[in-house]
Amino acid sequence: MSEFRLTVAQFSATLDVARNRELSVSLIAQAAPSSDLVVIPENAMYSDPAKEQPDSGYSEALDGDFVTALREAAERGGTHVVAGFTETNPGGHPYNTLVHISPTGELDGIYRKIHLYDAFGYRESDSVTAASADTPLTFAVNGITVGAATCYDLRFPEMARWLVDHGADVLVYPAAWAVGPMKELHWESLLRARAIENTTYVAAAGQTGPHCTGQSQIIDPLGITRASAGEEADAFATAVISSDRVAQVRRTNPCLENRRFVVGPQA
Repeated sequence: MSEFRLTVAQFSATLDVARNRELSVSLIAQAAPSSDLVVIPENAMYSDPAKEQPDSGYSEALDGDFVTALREAAERGGTHVVAGFTETNPGGHPYNTLVHISPTGELDGIYRKIHLYDAFGYRESDSVTAASADTPLTFAVNGITVGAATCYDLRFPEMARWLVDHGADVLVYPAAWAVGPMKELHWESLLRARAIENTTYVAAAGQTGPHCTGQSQIIDPLGITRASAGEEADAFATAVISSDRVAQVRRTNPCLENRRFVVGPQA
């Protein structure tokens, strides 16, 4: 049996880049002593959900201050970190990017968001470049494979299955899930569905109110919520991820073995 402790941390990012960076580092430091993997939200470096500065924005390169600070925090805490930020793209609009940082502080992998949030009256594609679906972001924690995707990716079941087909037994979703009619219900329903249909753990770290739903949580392969942070800002939820639990559920519900279709990125 293999296992590890996973923490999802939530807060509300603002236009204050320094404040967001300091809070991200603080949350990682607080969670690290009891966690092998800490996940913080999408857009953790900079966020303008109310469009206070619609004609401006902020992005950094992978070697900028934000990712550098996260690398230092991961190394100090001896924990894996997954976080979302706005990555500078010299060829156009920035990318909405996830980084995976190892416990030694190495930038071990990145994922640039594929599905942009052009829905519910919002157009992310007006300010963000969609990445191509090349190689998914997966990595191992104590021998258990984790796959990562971002927020709106949650609405696409083939994205989750693509990660599972690359070995993921845990799916993590940094998010900034916008508030609105039925949105909180959609959030929880989709998280649970992705866990049940893939017989995987699902862990989501969301930004909090007033513009986002919070409700960061960890769901097991049978669809049981193992931990939830509720709506509170600067809060955590932690649960143990167990390979035995994945195997047990898959013996009972071998839906991955019984499926008749294979999915993958479009050419």
